[in-house]
Amino acid sequence: MISKRLLTLPQILNMNFGFFGLQYSFGLQQANMSPIYSYLGAEESKLPLLWLAGPMTGLIIQPIVGAMSDRTITRWGRRTPYFLVGAVFCSLALFVMPFSSTVWMAASVLWILDAANNITQEPYRAFVSDKLDKSQHSIGFLTQSAFTGLGQTLSYLTPFLLINLLAIGESDKIGRIPSTTLIAFIIGSVVSITSILWTLYTTKEIPLTEEEKAEIRKAPKGIGGTFSEIGSAIREMPLTMRLMGPMMLFCWYAIFIYWQYIAKGLSKSLYDTVDAENPLFRKAELLVGPLGAFYNAVAFVSAFGMAWLARRYGPKSIHGICLALSGLSMLLIPAINDPNLLYLPMIGIGLGWASMMGNPYIMLAGSIPPERTGVYMGIFNMFIVIPMLLETFTIPMYYESWLGNNPVNALRLAGTLMILAAVSVGFIRYKGGGQIAMTPVGGH
Repeated sequence: MISKRLLTLPQILNMNFGFFGLQYSFGLQQANMSPIYSYLGAEESKLPLLWLAGPMTGLIIQPIVGAMSDRTITRWGRRTPYFLVGAVFCSLALFVMPFSSTVWMAASVLWILDAANNITQEPYRAFVSDKLDKSQHSIGFLTQSAFTGLGQTLSYLTPFLLINLLAIGESDKIGRIPSTTLIAFIIGSVVSITSILWTLYTTKEIPLTEEEKAEIRKAPKGIGGTFSEIGSAIREMPLTMRLMGPMMLFCWYAIFIYWQYIAKGLSKSLYDTVDAENPLFRKAELLVGPLGAFYNAVAFVSAFGMAWLARRYGPKSIHGICLALSGLSMLLIPAINDPNLLYLPMIGIGLGWASMMGNPYIMLAGSIPPERTGVYMGIFNMFIVIPMLLETFTIPMYYESWLGNNPVNALRLAGTLMILAAVSVGFIRYKGGGQIAMTPVGGH
């Protein structure tokens, strides 16, 4: 492959800008899907099943798309066709979502939305790994984390800003969905596609050499060849990647609980109600917006400092500390009765979220063979979606019996699991940290 030159910070920002739109979309889902389902009449204990689209599509699509992108040859590159097509369908699904009239219509659109996001995400991560020298992996992946924080900050804030700046009423609805939610999804539809187009305009893939193209052409073709490559990659998975499994299980099971139950958890702990028809529930739901925006803003601001710390002390150590702070913060939330004090634990959750979106990928990119970046990025997503699937199917089994049908107890469980994730980081063997590479400020 053509030797990789160090990229400037503006070049790295342009390369990762598409993640802003991708994560704006994810932020809209996190903040609004449970309330949308509630407005359409879904039962509280069934919420995890209605979130099934994300983990299922990720489990099926990302390894396949990752393997295919490793062996794709087009005039536009290996990765570009995938995250462009995914961005188009993501934009369309975001536009349709707030017009859903039933629970199952919303769930069906969510399947399309998550499929599109999954088609985009892992080829995008592989694209970044392809472009960057190993010494710049920290700044590259934690810049993605920063755009994750920025995109989700604005997506969480959008309904709040529409109410306070444009004087749209809290109770105004179009059909059964609040007007602010509908407008936020339409804005997300535009942001999603335009950010990806900006990255495609400013950043081109490193072209494959003729030798690399020859190797790709010799590889088995068709769906059989794709599944054979995935199976081979799983069997030959590097030790560092294998040892990240328990940490990923605990932290992603925990964060999925948090996303699903934070609105109802705050409604219960602050106002002692989980009734979607109660005005206090709407008040708690609107509080999730600025709180989510704040923890994502913390993620955005901290990601750049975290990149320096990860290069100096290693991503493993920084990740363990951030996960522990996130877990302690989740445990603190149910004990707070003043809405203004809830911003304090959001600092810890923001640090944990920034780390989850950056540091594991630094460790992963430093331990996998470059020619298999796409397939291993896709397989690594299974480390995310399998915990989500486990949470989806297991929470309904014990939500009433073990958690007392109480969303506050769900938040406490999430905090405990996040602390276990921090403990699990200590068992990962990773030797790639410590090198500090300077990012040029001008040209190459």
